[in-house]
Amino acid sequence: MSVEINEDPYFGEVISSYTRAEALADGVLIDAGPMAKEAGFRWPVAITAAAWADCVEWEAVDNRRQTHQDRSGRLWDVLFMAAYAVRTNHEIQAELRFKLYRVPRDGRSTKARLTELKLIAGPGDEGEPVLTICLPTED
Repeated sequence: MSVEINEDPYFGEVISSYTRAEALADGVLIDAGPMAKEAGFRWPVAITAAAWADCVEWEAVDNRRQTHQDRSGRLWDVLFMAAYAVRTNHEIQAELRFKLYRVPRDGRSTKARLTELKLIAGPGDEGEPVLTICLPTED
């Protein structure tokens, strides 16, 4: 008589998984790259595609329709404000909300508006610490 041993008695076998590396390869997450280190982060930082579209993405056509900005400047604003929120936060927590002004990419706005983002600290694919910036409604 053989007995099947379940390695995880609480949750059972993994049915499906989606790694951070796969999310980066698929474009669901976008690597903030070396600019994150410049902003003061020691852990890898990725931004969800939705947060990137809302707060970072900017094309030449947006300059003609709205106001002159560039993607790297908008990325710097997000990373700088996230790093500032970390430095000025006095509580240890895995999730931190922060605010910044950005011009909405809507084809008509020229003035910056306040928006809120969320910074989440968690484990990467190998258990290493990583950070993810996302919209407040995302996990």
